[in-house]
Amino acid sequence: MATFLYKLGRLAFRRRHFVALIWVALLTLAGVGAASAPTAASSSFSIPGTEAQKAFDLLEERVPEASADGASAKVVFKAPAGEKVTDPGNKADIEKTVAALKSGSDEVARADSPFRTKTVSKDGSTAYASVSYKVTSMELTDESRDALEKTTDQARESGLTVEVGGDALQAMPETGATEVIGIAVAAVVLVITFGSLIAAGLPLLTALIGVGIGVSSITALASALDLGTTTSTLAMMIGLAVGIDYALFIVSRYRGELADGRDREEAAGRAVGTAGSAVVFAGLTVVIALVGLAVVNIPMLTKMGFAAAGTVVIAVLIALTLIPALLGYAGKKVKPTGEKSKVLGGGRKAKAAAAEGAAPKDNLGTRWARFVTRRPLTVLLIGVIGLGAAALPVSSLELGLPDDGAQPTSTTQRKAYDLVSDGFGPGFNGPLMTVADLKGSDDPKAAAGEIRTTVSKLDDVLSVAPPVINKAGDTAIISVVPSSKPSGIETENLVHSIRDAGADIKSDTGASVMVTGTTAMNIDVSEKLNDALLPYLALVVGLAFLLLIVVFRSILVPLKAALGFLLSVLAALGAVVAVFQWGWLGSLFGVEQTGPIMSMMPIFMVGVVFGLAMDYEVFLVTRMREAYVHGERPGQAIVTGFRHGARVVSAAAVIMMAVFAGFIGSSEQMVKMIGFGLAIAVFFDAFIVRMALVPAVLALLGKKAWWLPGWLDRALPNVDVEGEGLRTDAEKATAQAADADREPARV
Repeated sequence: MATFLYKLGRLAFRRRHFVALIWVALLTLAGVGAASAPTAASSSFSIPGTEAQKAFDLLEERVPEASADGASAKVVFKAPAGEKVTDPGNKADIEKTVAALKSGSDEVARADSPFRTKTVSKDGSTAYASVSYKVTSMELTDESRDALEKTTDQARESGLTVEVGGDALQAMPETGATEVIGIAVAAVVLVITFGSLIAAGLPLLTALIGVGIGVSSITALASALDLGTTTSTLAMMIGLAVGIDYALFIVSRYRGELADGRDREEAAGRAVGTAGSAVVFAGLTVVIALVGLAVVNIPMLTKMGFAAAGTVVIAVLIALTLIPALLGYAGKKVKPTGEKSKVLGGGRKAKAAAAEGAAPKDNLGTRWARFVTRRPLTVLLIGVIGLGAAALPVSSLELGLPDDGAQPTSTTQRKAYDLVSDGFGPGFNGPLMTVADLKGSDDPKAAAGEIRTTVSKLDDVLSVAPPVINKAGDTAIISVVPSSKPSGIETENLVHSIRDAGADIKSDTGASVMVTGTTAMNIDVSEKLNDALLPYLALVVGLAFLLLIVVFRSILVPLKAALGFLLSVLAALGAVVAVFQWGWLGSLFGVEQTGPIMSMMPIFMVGVVFGLAMDYEVFLVTRMREAYVHGERPGQAIVTGFRHGARVVSAAAVIMMAVFAGFIGSSEQMVKMIGFGLAIAVFFDAFIVRMALVPAVLALLGKKAWWLPGWLDRALPNVDVEGEGLRTDAEKATAQAADADREPARV
């Protein structure tokens, strides 16, 4: 592999005009496609195999006019202080608004007046009208949304407080200025790392090009492939992080090759052949983790994983081709390692120091590695105990999907949610739709009545509406309002209680009972994700474990990498629970409403963080293995690996944290939680696991760390990540002489 990538790097360096033209053409093509594509809304939910989905499918077949999976809006009215919504003037304004809602769009299936459906609060201060659409929120046109907003704006002119909940008005997530701050932090770190504005700008430029192509492609295909609004946000988040990191590793190795006296084309080829090999394997682990999300069998999550994986592939290809091409354009403006640009204090002083033959000082990574190898057991215990303490909140983890109650308080959805909770009770924000299949019943009406009676006796039930039976008389819809909020554990228990009661009802009446609706769908999603977590973990970790055995030619090193990852991801989940569920430091991160952790968070963090964690493992430990294979003692190999890799890996981790942390400023709770979770996970994994626990464990294991059974060694392919095949005969002879003369260092 190293030889192929070496040739690719040299080709890209020589044919820089052609390579740059190809990437510019791809960026332009993707941009034009995104600009001309129809705007996509929130992705529709489809969860095969769940009871909620079966009920939706049944309603679509037998009661299509109900539009069970159609978009919905809950228009909430609150009378001015001292008045009631039932006062003649207010009542007339509300009836006029409902009529306007009904005639405002051809996509409206029905708009029910609160006075007909009796959705008026007991004190008469609040009422809400339910609007159902014939199409899903994904398919709802901008004209329909505009008509809804225009009608409610006109209703406010009468003096009523009017807010809109439901999924008909899905706000696009806003990331705010913090995303820009994250990129700015990345730029500063790159300048400090390279000591050159040009060298620092290359990773940022190529990462932005890669993200531009990836996100534009997703936008162009969003409507056709039913991709949600969060898909492009996730792709941008991961694409920026890995794009900067991969380019950082290539440029850093290029500067090191220049420092060894190689000409620029040769240095570019060597950088792509060595660091590029690590980039390919690191990218492959991320792709495996993201594509593996398909095992959950939730279409939305699968699409998010594939879209993000596609962006990672683009980042890898750009690092292998566009980076050497741009290095060719930069020429002598990219300095060798140890030299800074004149702007940042380099130039003559650096050359004078080199001419005097001054021995380079030990960097911080070298000093830290020596400290760890002297006290490995102490470092290991402190690290494990610290991460274990951070992971403790996971024991009280509650999973769910965010509802309008998790929206920012400035949004109309959140205001509507609060008005309904205050006027009626929190359960009215998430009524359960109980669907009865009456085909097997001898007396459908009596069966529907018995279902209503049975459900009304269950705990946490506030009210049960009379059954609505379709024209064929074979299906009934019964609306159940819980006493608790939609995301509460009590509501989840009620859903299970209704389903459990369905077995007795079927034996008595022959009618089948199913629970659906947004709330029940969210509960089913959470359970499906929980059930898929262990198989997913086994698949992803198993495949990556095999991949790392090939890379490191060791059994214990990949095993240690996997165990360290599990520790860091548990600690990160613990931090997420503490902030978003318990509310610790919630105001600092803009958490306005605590509640259950997003149900896809554990499996999502496992996928993304595992791939990113293996990046650091590959880049840091391959340097150690290279030193060990070339004759250094295990302890000295650890120090050598840190001398060459610690600075770059630390910079990569800080950049990745900055990019992820930039999304904490998003107005969308889901994006905010993902940004925080990934940022803290990178911190734990890079600076505690990879920088402390990894060298401590390797120091304790000594030579055993690099043990591999002979039969397995012969069976595994030689991928040559270290670039051994690139060494000339003269270099090999020099290295052998140096190995023979080297006195083993004591560590």
